[in-house]
This record gives sequence, C-alpha cells and structure tokens, in this order.
Amino acid sequence: MPWYRIRHGFFGFDWLADLTTKRDLWPALVQAVTGRWQLWPILALGALAIFLRLTRAPGASRGRALALTGAAGLVWMVVEGLSIGLRGWNWGLLETTFGAVGGQPAFGAGALILGAIFTLMIAFGQAERGALKGDAFVLGSIALLIALVATFVFYPILSMFTGAFQDFDGSFTTEGVARNIIDPKIWSLSCLTGGYCGVAWRTFFLAICTAAGTTTLGLAFALVATRTAFPFKKSLRLLTVLPIITPPFVVGLALTMMLGRSGVVTQWIEALTGFELGRWLYGLTGIWIAQMLSFTPISFLILIGVVDGVSPSMEEASQTLRSDRWRTFRKVSLPLMAPGLANAFLIGFIESMADFGNPLVLGGSGGVLSTEIFFAVVGAQNDPARAAVLATVLLIFTLSAFLAQRFWLAGRNFATVTGKGDGGRHAMLPARVAAPVIGIVLFWGAFTIAVYALILFGGFVRVWGLDHSLTFEHYQRAFGVALDGGLRWTGVAWNSFWTTMRIALLAAPLTAAVGLLTAWLIVRQRFPGRAIFEFALMMSFAIPGTVIGISYIMAFNLPPVQMTGTAAILIACFVFRNMPVGVRGGVAAMAQLDGSLDEASLTLGAGSGRTMRRVILPLMRPAILAALVYSFVRAITSISAVIFLVSAKYNMATAYIVGLVENGEYGIAIAYSSVLIVVMITVIGGFQLLVGERQMRRREHKLKEAAA
Repeated sequence: MPWYRIRHGFFGFDWLADLTTKRDLWPALVQAVTGRWQLWPILALGALAIFLRLTRAPGASRGRALALTGAAGLVWMVVEGLSIGLRGWNWGLLETTFGAVGGQPAFGAGALILGAIFTLMIAFGQAERGALKGDAFVLGSIALLIALVATFVFYPILSMFTGAFQDFDGSFTTEGVARNIIDPKIWSLSCLTGGYCGVAWRTFFLAICTAAGTTTLGLAFALVATRTAFPFKKSLRLLTVLPIITPPFVVGLALTMMLGRSGVVTQWIEALTGFELGRWLYGLTGIWIAQMLSFTPISFLILIGVVDGVSPSMEEASQTLRSDRWRTFRKVSLPLMAPGLANAFLIGFIESMADFGNPLVLGGSGGVLSTEIFFAVVGAQNDPARAAVLATVLLIFTLSAFLAQRFWLAGRNFATVTGKGDGGRHAMLPARVAAPVIGIVLFWGAFTIAVYALILFGGFVRVWGLDHSLTFEHYQRAFGVALDGGLRWTGVAWNSFWTTMRIALLAAPLTAAVGLLTAWLIVRQRFPGRAIFEFALMMSFAIPGTVIGISYIMAFNLPPVQMTGTAAILIACFVFRNMPVGVRGGVAAMAQLDGSLDEASLTLGAGSGRTMRRVILPLMRPAILAALVYSFVRAITSISAVIFLVSAKYNMATAYIVGLVENGEYGIAIAYSSVLIVVMITVIGGFQLLVGERQMRRREHKLKEAAA
C-alpha cells in the first residue's frame, strides 16, 4: 500500500499508473530504502511483531511483548508524523539538533493500516495476558475506539487550544487567555439587579430552560404514543420528527415570518387587541422557542424506547396491591423512566449549549457562547484566545451537567427487561395525567403544523413576505430536469443534493455502530479508565459545531493527517459529533436490560461478539433506530461545523442553502429545504422497516379481581 496520502483519492486507483514513477506512491519499505530513515523503526517493530507471533508460544510473556511492540509502533508513528512536515522539521529546535531532513506528505493507506494493526496488537497482547478475562473482542473494540477518539476528538481540540497560546508570529504567549478569562462580558451577573448578564450565564440559563422544556414535551409525546388511546399515534410520531429534519435557520426564518415584528400572527394580535408586541422574538425568548421546536424530537426518540421498555408486569403488580393508576404511574412507571429522562435532559442541555443556527437567526443583540466563539474566530476580532476561553467555559458547563446526571443515577437499578417471561400490557395513563398531557401535545402539534405550513407556503410564493402570488419557479430552478438527449439534472441544487445524500448515508450507519458499541462497552464492561473514556466521548458533542469545524481545519489541513477538502473529513466530523446521541440512547436502553441476559449467553458458550449480535442488538432496536435517524438527519441539517469543512467538490445542502439566504433567494432556499424534508421522511421510513420493532413476546392477560 502507498505509505503516504494520494491527493486525488485512493479508491479512484488512478495512482496505479504512476506507481513506478512517483516516489510518494511507494510503500514504506521502498521509502525507507530510498532515504526516509524515519520509517525504519516502524518497519523494524512490524518485523519484530511477526517474529514474536511465529516463534513464541501464546501466553502472558508473548502478550506483554506484543503489547509493548504495538505501543512503541504507535508512539513512533505519532512522533515522527508530528515532527516532520511537508518542508522538513516542524520545529527549528529539531533541525538545530538533528540537522536538515527531507519533507514528507500526510499519512496514507499503508500508514493507516499499520497504525490499526499496532493498535490491535496492544489489545490482543493484553488478551493473551488475561486482561478482561482474555476477551479479544472487547479489548479490540476498546483499543480501536480510544484510537479513533484520540484522533478525531482530542487531537483537533488540542490543535485549536494550542493556537490560543500563539502570537501572530507563532511565538508562545499567555496575554490573550489572561485578558479574556476575566472579561466581565463573559461572567457578569448584573442581570440579577437589572443590568447586563454575561454571555456564559445567558447561555447556561437558556440551556436549562431548553433541556427542561424538551424533556417535558418529549415525555408527553412518548406517553401519548404508548399509554393512551389517542387515535392519531402514527401522525403524532411523524409530527415529532418534522422539526429535527429541518435546517435550523429555516425554523428561525419561519418563526420570524410568524411571530416577528411584521409577522402574520403578530399583526393579527395587534389588529385584534391594539397592543404593540415589538421585537420580543429576538433574543433568548425566540431562541428558546426555536430550540424547543428543534430539539423536542431528540427527547422523544430517546424516551419512546424507555417508556415502552417499562415492564407491564410491574405496573400490574402495583395495581394488584390496590394502588390506583395515578399512584402506579407516580411510584412505579415514572421512576423506572429515570435513565431516559436524565439522558434526554442531558442531551437537550448540550444541544442548546452547542446550537449555532437558531441563535444566529434569532439572537439579536443577545448572543450566546456558540455565536460569540464564531465571531471571535471569523469576525473582525480575530481572537483565537477568546474563542478558546469561551469554548472552555462551555465545556465546563456541559461536563458539569454530565457529572450531575451520573451522580443522580449512581447506585440505582432500572432493569425491567430480563430473561424471564413478561406478561401483561402497559397501564393506561390516569385521567389526571392523560388530559393535560394530551392537551400539551395537541397545542404543540398545532403550533408545529402552523410553522411548517408557513415554510411550505414560502416555497410556492414569488417573494416571501412581499409578493405572495403562487409560482413553481423556485422548485424548477432548484430541481429542474431536462429530457433532451437523455436525462439531465439541470437544477442548481442537484450537485449539493447528491453529495449530501451520499455522505449522510455513509455517516449514519457508522455513527450508529460506533455509538451503540460504545454504549455496550460502557454499561456492560468494567475496564480501567471507563469513566474518562465516557467523558471523552461527550466532549465532541459538548463543544459547538463552529469550534469543531475550526479545530478540524487546524488539525487536518497539514500532515500527518491531511483531510481538508475531502468527503472523509465530513464523514469523520458527523460520526464523532453525533455519536454521543447514539451512546446516550444506547446507555438508557442498556440500563433496562438485565445483565443476566449477557451472562446466560456467555455461559452457553457464545463469545462477546455473538452475544452482542444475537442477544443485545435485537433488544435495542429503538436505540438503533434513534441513532440511525438522528445521525442521518444531522448529517443533512448540520451547519455550524459543515460551513467550515465543505469544498467546491463536496458542498453540503445546508451550506448551499445558507449561500442562497445570503443572496436573498429565500424561495429557492425554502424549496430546497422542503425537498430535503420529504427525502428525510422517506429515508427514515426505510430505516424503520430495515431495523424493525423490538419484540418481547408479552402475553396479555386480565388481572383477577381481589376478593372483597
């Protein structure tokens, strides 16, 4: 394999024609022989591993040697990759010490494969030593996930924070960090006395309100869908998914047209009451409404599986003991939903903290951390130190919420799905709960329908807000086709549309697989550093997409890993940005599966991989569906990170729509968004058919009335 990166792509295989003439296409052995001495230690360690494998008997001694060899190989690859760049040494001190050296391109297929082999050597060596009962599948999964998280989470973030301590000439300085860390515009609490409130506390207050609101609404929708006789449950599920499959700035634009200063509803209220509403929508209130619309579906997707997973037999046992439905719901059902509620609140809190699109459209003069970070980097400030400080503040808030959730759930057992027979049916909601819950759902559903009707209307009018004459011009310009001489895609949106679909369909299953595997390892396995590992995964989700995008550019624009301008950087960003949702949903679902299921499978001779595939995954279908849906939708609708990572060849739909909005072409932007909504609904339905529903073989039976 070529050791170094092929600029035009490995899988095109055009490089085969130049294999003998271009040095950068040669494998590592030829590179080392022809002068790149830094590759000799890597080749020597690879040869040592083969020697150990062929000449030493399996056991603790060989395992220790293999693990040390793999670790040494990884360390040397990292050191030499970071030390030598395109033009030689990356630091003058190294050139002074060791003399001049030839430059090298970024790592390619050969380097990536050998890096994965070194990583697995560590895992398999530890398995031979007896770590984690010698389970190679578990150890290999942990090792690969740690390597991926280190590469695509820690390395980019470290690259960004390193820039905060560099002056414009590259020298080390702490002036910018020291100046920003005590800035009253970040920490001021004068709002308690009627003054100005710092951006940190504004963002924190908004996140608390959004998390509480989305968790409440998500639970209400989940209860109506599973515990009531509501006649339109399928339509209700579709309605809850609609907001999440819409670019956030489109929701903000629709809210502006509805509730803004010249909005339809605002003018109607003013004409009816004579009361002037003003610009109340712009600020934290408008952002909160938009975030409630955007993030309630995430809570619903997390909670629907948790609510459905509560054992009916426990509820029936409570009623047999003469508890009424209200007491059963309050004392039995609701406490068993605690893992899902805690995870939904945590996800809502982090989503609000990291949200960029809604605050950008509706923030007005009241910015939040994500927008302040964006303007600190790309605005007139050009202050990377301020961006790093703000990102650290945001990270402290989100990780504190994670710690609080962990503390609250610590030591509690919520398992309701065991290997034993489970009969009965879910208890219906008591009247005192059903009535307000259905009322809330109907109100929010009507509001959502009104917002989306306005969005749909905007695609069929000539100029939204000015000229409402009907037209199909926007759809024709965006998605026009011609049949002369064969089918031709003449619409201006087709290129970005097909690129978005390909990348999203590649990223979604990878995100779900990595997220659910991680959840299984966190819940079912006990290994050193498990809590730190879980924290590391949440970091990619806690940091704003703007920071993720900028950090990816800073980390992957130069060797040793060069990915800018490729589809790979977009896929990696989506996978590791959205993976925590699959992790948290999987953790909530796994908390309801009794550990005896795993133990029974292992006792009967199945390995960890087979147990995961044949026992755990079929019972986690709601979590799988949630991970697939969320990752696919976010790959299409994300904007904050994508806007930094797109290129002329790989332009995503949201970045293209932002360009349309900036050019004032609102009709085409709305038409494009409407088509994306229809496509996403279709693909989500396909995911539902592919994954199927969880079958628990519950038998319905009637409770015998107790003797008087």
